[in-house]
Amino acid sequence: MLLVMTLFGSLGGVCFKLFSLKKAKVYLLTGFMFYGSGALINIYLLDILPYTVVMSANAMTFIWTLLFAKWIFKESVGMIKIAGVAFIVSGLLLLVS
Repeated sequence: MLLVMTLFGSLGGVCFKLFSLKKAKVYLLTGFMFYGSGALINIYLLDILPYTVVMSANAMTFIWTLLFAKWIFKESVGMIKIAGVAFIVSGLLLLVS
């Protein structure tokens, strides 16, 4: 569920970026749907998991963002960004263990 929550947040951002580029309202509405669904999952998870786990897991959004930037928007992803994501993953592993 944590992965889905962060995935939906990132997909919302992708849709908002697409809306800003193409001005098609479908992207805006889809972005709101993903963001809203991610927020509802976040609320649900806060009820069943520790606050430190749920809120720290939001950092996984950076991982999705990097992947979507590369795959969808064809942005360059250098070693510095990859190292940053590696540090985020290391920190998340420390928090949930």
